[in-house]
Amino acid sequence: MTGETLPAPRAGFVVSKAVGNAVVRTAVKRKLRHLVRDRLPQLPPGSLVVVRALPGAGDADHAQLARDLDAALQRLLGGGAR
Repeated sequence: MTGETLPAPRAGFVVSKAVGNAVVRTAVKRKLRHLVRDRLPQLPPGSLVVVRALPGAGDADHAQLARDLDAALQRLLGGGAR
């Protein structure tokens, strides 16, 4: 299979009703989408990542979501100690 390249990394989002009403869920999804877009190049080609927003995400600001996402990606990519 020479000459074949892996597709670009992709991300999906799960934001349940536990996060808040439809307006809050949409806002959280938009913030996460923006944050993940900037971090996709860190992921290996062909990666599929699902980001699940926990109930507290509705009250979190942009900076807190960024910190939580960075911590999760660091654990995912093997760079974080537990």
